[in-house]
Amino acid sequence: MIRVLRVQPESIAAELGIIPGTELLSVDGRELEDFLDWEFLTADDAFELEARLPDGEHLVFEIEREGGDPMGIELEPPNVRRCANRCEFCFIEGLPKGLRKNLYVRDDDYRLSFAYGNFATLSNLKEKDFARILEYRLSPLYVSVHATPWEARKKLLNNPRVPNIKAQLTRLTEGGIQFHGQMVVVPGLNDGDVLEESLADLYAFGEGCLSVALVPVGLTQFSHIYTGESMDVANATRILEAVDRWAERAERERGEPWVYGSDELYLLAGRPLPKAAHYRDFAQIENGVGAVTSLRDRVRDGVSRLPRLDGKRIGVVTGSAMASLMPELLDQLTAATGAFFDLIPTVNSLFGPTVTTAGLLVGADISRALADRTDLDLALIPAETINDAGLFLDDQSFVSVRESLPMPVFPSYDFIDVLEHEGQTARVLAGSVSHG
Repeated sequence: MIRVLRVQPESIAAELGIIPGTELLSVDGRELEDFLDWEFLTADDAFELEARLPDGEHLVFEIEREGGDPMGIELEPPNVRRCANRCEFCFIEGLPKGLRKNLYVRDDDYRLSFAYGNFATLSNLKEKDFARILEYRLSPLYVSVHATPWEARKKLLNNPRVPNIKAQLTRLTEGGIQFHGQMVVVPGLNDGDVLEESLADLYAFGEGCLSVALVPVGLTQFSHIYTGESMDVANATRILEAVDRWAERAERERGEPWVYGSDELYLLAGRPLPKAAHYRDFAQIENGVGAVTSLRDRVRDGVSRLPRLDGKRIGVVTGSAMASLMPELLDQLTAATGAFFDLIPTVNSLFGPTVTTAGLLVGADISRALADRTDLDLALIPAETINDAGLFLDDQSFVSVRESLPMPVFPSYDFIDVLEHEGQTARVLAGSVSHG
């Protein structure tokens, strides 16, 4: 059973009298368990829907629609399947106490893997889950492999009951399911021989394994269960050497690199990042693979659309990882706009200096970086630092942080999105739009 959250006006559901709070029980006699059932079982133009209104009235609707018209129903969010592992590198284990409760939820849900590209370990799959994945052809999935040798994976996930991932992936790929894999590499645990064996196993899946991303372990000052070695220049270099070796083979045999190192590995090793063509369709950009290259290309392609902002001073807040890469981008922006861009690298006060990603800066970091900068006409901060509710990870709201600062502040993904936006920025800098 699933429940309706919202109904669009003048939709099919509204015409039927379905209202928020209505329980959707079955389609053509098949019980509805979650949003997957709803999406797949209502794909036909004609079906029978059994529902129960909030007042308890039980109804059966014979639905016929033309051209796949949407029902106009938004469902309540599903109960997320929790993770039973305690991975060496688990980000949740590296959170401080006192944050909002939902930040401590370990999700490990194959449904979210298919629907949103969330990585899942598949360690909690039951027989009925395999059946649903195969029936609905939930492909591609995004799988946190980490290691294919069973004993190594048990240790990495701190779960002696974790199933054999090779057997699981074999069953899925034989059923026509493809997947993108990731390996968070922990020096001393799944590098070296374990990494080589894992890549060989994944490569053997052929077209079933679409890509593999190698990501360095990331720790905060609160990480307390980690037993691996530190990720240093030498380790990052060795991992990228493995990437190069396997990518060269894949390019030769399959026409694409197949295995990719995350941007952070290249930055740690001090190696230049690959060009955009290397990443093909940027399938793992959300995993930090090709994000910097994509940013460079968006800036290059967008500077011609920017207005002149001669003489204005614009602050750019970023994490320490990007500090060395930003000047070349800001030089392009300066040449196009005439503005002066002041780079403001900022240390993460919540997670500690080992967390250098710009997207994990918190409200307190933004305030500290900008509170005294009365010389700036405008400031740009990483848009990834704010969630859909307008909150930073430390629960400060963007609105409250912005209103406490002496300049207009805009979240930005690539500079272009703010600086070209219908001339708004130019009007702000010209003083026609007041701050606050």
